[in-house]
Amino acid sequence: MKIIRHLSPTGPAYAALQPDGSARVITGDIYGEYKVADEVIQPGKRLAPIVPTQILCIGLNYRQHAAESNAKVPERPILFVKGINTLQNPGDPIEIPTKLASHEVDYECELAVVIGKACKNVSREDALNYVLGYTCANDVSARDHQIKLGGGQWCRGKFFDTFAPLGPVLVTTDDIPNPNTLKIATILNGKRVQDWTTSDMIFDVPAIISYLSGSTTLVPGTVILTGTPQGVGMAAKPNPVWLKAGDSVSIEIEKIGTLTNPVVDEV
Repeated sequence: MKIIRHLSPTGPAYAALQPDGSARVITGDIYGEYKVADEVIQPGKRLAPIVPTQILCIGLNYRQHAAESNAKVPERPILFVKGINTLQNPGDPIEIPTKLASHEVDYECELAVVIGKACKNVSREDALNYVLGYTCANDVSARDHQIKLGGGQWCRGKFFDTFAPLGPVLVTTDDIPNPNTLKIATILNGKRVQDWTTSDMIFDVPAIISYLSGSTTLVPGTVILTGTPQGVGMAAKPNPVWLKAGDSVSIEIEKIGTLTNPVVDEV
């Protein structure tokens, strides 16, 4: 099932997209008991399909991306975090920081995993039972702050407002039984700059969930960004490619759809 979150006349609401393109009201708690009603609606402005309780991210998780970064393949998942302030809706702008300025803002297509039930110390074999669904993510990264200006930590370069667009839909696990068989791509101004598959992950989705839940409770609404394939702007030859005002960047994942955001300067 494809779930959307939209701005209804009474505020943000969930709906289920139907095969014919229509949308039906969802009632109840998407982290508990919910159902798809018979009522057909015209959705309002599309919002990010989930409001994260936390955003956990895995770095250097594709073999080819590690190679283009001249980085050693990690022995265990590399964890960093984004603040919930980074969330952005489909179609709303990614803002290039101008006050704490960045001149090296990069795109990263990523599969986002949404945890639906609280879990702790889960096995790899049981991990997918705690997943509500999947969506597209853009792990927007200010490489200058990530690498040179962040004191050795990645988070400053990942933590700016609008740096975590999510959407356009949340696809439940019944439609994606294996998240590590999906095509994934970034399209920048109409040009396909990343184009690979989630099968290249060093640590697959079950392994990531098992690792992150070790001695740690993952609460419902936890969003996990699972890494990006090769083709990031930082590694472009002969010169890096940085996002700039006027660009349009889209993240495309098989069975989920396309998440598109314009790029503007922060004002």
